[in-house]
Amino acid sequence: MTTPHAATTQQAVLITGGGGGIGRAAAHAFAEAGAGVLVVGRTESSLIETAKDHETIRVLAADITDTDAPELIVDAALREFGRLDVLVNNAAALGFGTLPGLDIGQATTQLNTNLLAPIRLTAHAVPALEAAHGTVVNISSAGSLGSRSWPGNGVYGAAKVALDFLTRTWAVELAPRGIRVVALAPGVTDTDFGPRAGMTDEQYQGLLRQMAAQAPAGRVGTPEEVAWWITQLVRPEAGYVTGTVLAVDGGLSLT
Repeated sequence: MTTPHAATTQQAVLITGGGGGIGRAAAHAFAEAGAGVLVVGRTESSLIETAKDHETIRVLAADITDTDAPELIVDAALREFGRLDVLVNNAAALGFGTLPGLDIGQATTQLNTNLLAPIRLTAHAVPALEAAHGTVVNISSAGSLGSRSWPGNGVYGAAKVALDFLTRTWAVELAPRGIRVVALAPGVTDTDFGPRAGMTDEQYQGLLRQMAAQAPAGRVGTPEEVAWWITQLVRPEAGYVTGTVLAVDGGLSLT
């Protein structure tokens, strides 16, 4: 569901996966800068928590992998704000597994959520983004950069590699329409992703400690740090940047 229209805002922003983590932090950062934000996710209660105390944040409970989701989501943003300046493809599904024995159902869910849904949503949003000379921000992963491998997380990584390639390709394809396309590749960020993917709290905390020790920065990232970069990439001053995949990972991808 969506909530009633609010006052005119400086920017209209659509964020998938807005119920927590990076999506929630980005929604707050945009709202605090005066933007109207539509956060989309499967769990309405989490979205309502994101919108709490932020009068320019609207919520839409929807599954982005549904066939009718792109039309539903874009129409909701236009109904709320009358335009669409920024699309943040942030929603993601994480799962672990190696070959052989990979759970094909889980792999299909990851590919549908992490790759096919952003393709379909972005394609449907093009007319609105063109009208606003807008920006697409794809949330990728520093773990998929370069020639790295990712044992145990290959499907997730493969989807993010594909999203990076699409970022570069869409930047060229959509430039004549006045649309920029960029990607942000966060390193390990403390968003409680581990427990949501089936890890115990002990396993998750151990992973955070391991990654903190491996990163040159000596720690993992925060959702607010990643969100800051998202807001900067869509500023007018960033208008000469397109097709870039920016690593925000404390140098982890260099190790």
